[in-house]
Amino acid sequence: MQVVADRNALHRLLAEVRSSGRRIALVATMGSLHRGHLSLVHRAAECADFVLTSIYVNPMQFAAGEDLAEYPRSLDADLEALGETPCDAVFTPDDATMYPSEGRTRIEVPLLAERFCGADRPLFFPGICQVVVRLFNLIRPDAAVFGCKDLQQLRIIEQLCTDLAFPIEIIAAPTVREADGLAMSSRNAYLSDFERERAPMLYRTLKECTEQIQSGRPLRQVLDTASADLGVQGFSVRYLGAARWDDLREPSPGDAPVALLACAVLGQTRLIDNIVVEAGLPH
Repeated sequence: MQVVADRNALHRLLAEVRSSGRRIALVATMGSLHRGHLSLVHRAAECADFVLTSIYVNPMQFAAGEDLAEYPRSLDADLEALGETPCDAVFTPDDATMYPSEGRTRIEVPLLAERFCGADRPLFFPGICQVVVRLFNLIRPDAAVFGCKDLQQLRIIEQLCTDLAFPIEIIAAPTVREADGLAMSSRNAYLSDFERERAPMLYRTLKECTEQIQSGRPLRQVLDTASADLGVQGFSVRYLGAARWDDLREPSPGDAPVALLACAVLGQTRLIDNIVVEAGLPH
């Protein structure tokens, strides 16, 4: 497994890979890797001949007062973990490599970012779009694998590729969960023991909402009750809502599939999760 940190080394490596006709898949991460990230690498290896993982904590997606400085960084451990996977190379750029000049271009997919994380963290998706476009331009992968846990991010990146005509296949990989249902996240390391015990309630709540919706209970009533119940359990709910799969707008009866998306802060930890209701909303 090769590790490269600068553009020239990256371009030399990828030129050699392309000269042999191999298909390249990208797994973009911010490091602090867990089994969820590693599952993306394995998925990438199923659809490509050469897997490149990037590790870069992107400052553009953090607002003032967010956890950029505290975000867990563990490069040595990450490289060791990747060495046990089908990863062929790791790109570890610094800020100067990713952003060599003052950025004057803003990239957004506003219609998909109006709700949920886009409303809760206004700088987040412009920052995501910025770094993803830069990675795509630097690496020019044939495919890129993203997890379904960040569902809104996944849809925005899919739309970005369509609108900007990137010839890149976006592959969605399922959310990897702990045994108790908690979606794996690097930020789970922030949870205290007490908070870790409570954290799986978020996913359990989404599953309960799905059951109630499919039984015919009104959507708004289900979501409002669930949000209040999470508040009683110590969660500060940032959003809990439903969206059509294609455009993330508010769904109507009969729409399918429909996603339920949730974000709640537990202690100091921001948790996000989602569940897809394949049958959609009853008429």
